[in-house]
Amino acid sequence: MSIWTDLTGLSFSVDFVDAGGVPTRALTAGPLDGPPVVFLHGTSGHLEAFSRNIGPHVAAGFRCHAIDMLGHGYTGKPDYQYEIPRYVEHLVAYLDAQGIGAAHLVGESLGGWVAGWLASEQPDRVASLQLVAAGGTKANPEVMNRIKTSTTKAVTEDDIDLTRQRLHLLMYDGEKDVSEELVEIRHAIYHHPDFVSNLHNLLCLQEMEIRQRNLMRPERLAAIDVPTMIVWGNENPFGEVPEATAMHETIEGSRLELVGKCGHWPQHEQADWFNPVSIGFIEANL
Repeated sequence: MSIWTDLTGLSFSVDFVDAGGVPTRALTAGPLDGPPVVFLHGTSGHLEAFSRNIGPHVAAGFRCHAIDMLGHGYTGKPDYQYEIPRYVEHLVAYLDAQGIGAAHLVGESLGGWVAGWLASEQPDRVASLQLVAAGGTKANPEVMNRIKTSTTKAVTEDDIDLTRQRLHLLMYDGEKDVSEELVEIRHAIYHHPDFVSNLHNLLCLQEMEIRQRNLMRPERLAAIDVPTMIVWGNENPFGEVPEATAMHETIEGSRLELVGKCGHWPQHEQADWFNPVSIGFIEANL
């Protein structure tokens, strides 16, 4: 399977959108008048993380947006630290640029952190919220170091196997779910000059002092009152199930979905399970 296979038969476009002065790579597909769904990837990721999800969501009638977040992929990389309020500012600018009032947000890892922060502060911009292996509720030095070290090595050294290892780190079964196409896409992004020069900005949330002031603390989670679903892989290498359970218990009325044989990319690793669950959740909150 390849990303092109995932998108077979789908009419889509990949463009650069001016989001508050930041050129933002975005894949859009689906009926123009469909309810807007915005997919947000994780740390050092890119929009291809959702190639297995866009087609089914379009088939369900949604207008889908998968973007490279601030400082990621081929989106612009302004020279400042990418803390959560900066990501939120960029996301809101993207919604404004696309004429979206309230979006159904599907945020994986860092994307969930950003989406949850937006929901806690501007609930009128979030029609529903999916926190997919969402980060930001913990500051675990071991996990932070793993992310920082593995990403830095893959970016600063030319060996493509380091990029392959970085992707395998995300998955329960990397042999099945990490294609060579995905490795090559990420390797090219990792070695783009702008990505290399701004890596320190992208990884700033792996520094303890910075992370602490950006954490999704219980009082912020409790402020989320939009329809929320938490999705978590039982084999998530970056956070154990109690993290998901704590989010579920703190966000009133939230729904918790745990999936087996799954690491940090439920939307990709268990796409056949995830897509109908995600679509059903959005449809229930239209």
